[in-house]
Amino acid sequence: MMISRLGLVAALAMAAWAQSPKKSVFVITDAEGVAGICRQEQVEPTNPELRQALTAEVNAAVEGFLAGGVDEVIVWDGHDGSRTLSALTVHPKAKLVIGVLPVTMTMERRYAAVAFIGQHSMAGVRGGIMAHSYSSLGIQNIRINGKPVGEIEVRTALAGWFGTPVILLSGDAAAAEELRSIVPQAELAVVKEGLGRNTCSTLSVPASQDLIRAAARRAAAKIGAIKPYRIEGPVTVEIEYTTRNSLPMDAALRIGAEVVNDRTIRYRGKDFLEAWTRSQLY
Repeated sequence: MMISRLGLVAALAMAAWAQSPKKSVFVITDAEGVAGICRQEQVEPTNPELRQALTAEVNAAVEGFLAGGVDEVIVWDGHDGSRTLSALTVHPKAKLVIGVLPVTMTMERRYAAVAFIGQHSMAGVRGGIMAHSYSSLGIQNIRINGKPVGEIEVRTALAGWFGTPVILLSGDAAAAEELRSIVPQAELAVVKEGLGRNTCSTLSVPASQDLIRAAARRAAAKIGAIKPYRIEGPVTVEIEYTTRNSLPMDAALRIGAEVVNDRTIRYRGKDFLEAWTRSQLY
């Protein structure tokens, strides 16, 4: 019997996980959901204020997870080219991942749990600070089975496909509500409230650290109790690009693709991973 490449990857990962009892949490970072970060110029990766604030929040999460009994925390610098965090300043007991990840985001490693730090909401959300879905300049909307989604739901579903739950999110109130709607038991650390796209009421960074540290410790205690979030197949992923973009002339020839209009393409798959992988190959 033939086994698909994705099926083989999942099988090998499951075998590796069975041999590794280490309780690892994978932390995905961003910038727009960090305390004190409310304007577009503040999210430049080289901005010292962003680097200091994000590092402080990440390290607080690491402290909370370790205090809660987690064995290992792996942090991915997920903002704008992976250029914000540094091995010089990240928590000494954390591991830092720098660079572009594969479409699976290494979820085949079967982490015990996933967490979001500094997360923003999806495009179009009222009161979402600098809200966007993957690319504020390139993508207008992403829909799964017709439902608008952003990084939060896509990555939570990706983790869930591999049997891994999301247990924590820190960010603005809109981002927290987005995760709450699909994973009600996840711990949430709301560090600011959006009054407008670039206007917010924010905690201080020391206060956000305290909030995140406590939430991470509570989240660690829920590992095994929070169920992975899954989107059952078959699945469609629709990407609507911004008005400055047109689809390539050969877009309809892509595997599993259907051109909806000049800047919208829909991918179909037998399950979430197949549909999402097809949408990310171009």
